[in-house]
Amino acid sequence: MRIIVLIVLVWLIVGAVAAGQRGYFSNSSETSCASAGTIAVTVIAGPLNYFGVNPKISSCTLPQPS
Repeated sequence: MRIIVLIVLVWLIVGAVAAGQRGYFSNSSETSCASAGTIAVTVIAGPLNYFGVNPKISSCTLPQPS
């Protein structure tokens, strides 16, 4: 079980490094659910980013409060 946790942790760290290299963490002025989604998908894709996977969320809509 510890091996699986370690693999998942390393996977997510590699994904965070890939998102950082793409500059997703430095654009703090552009805050939207699309940019947050792109960061999340990039981190989850992990090492696949280095094999050409370039996940992006182009748009999203949040439900309006009633």
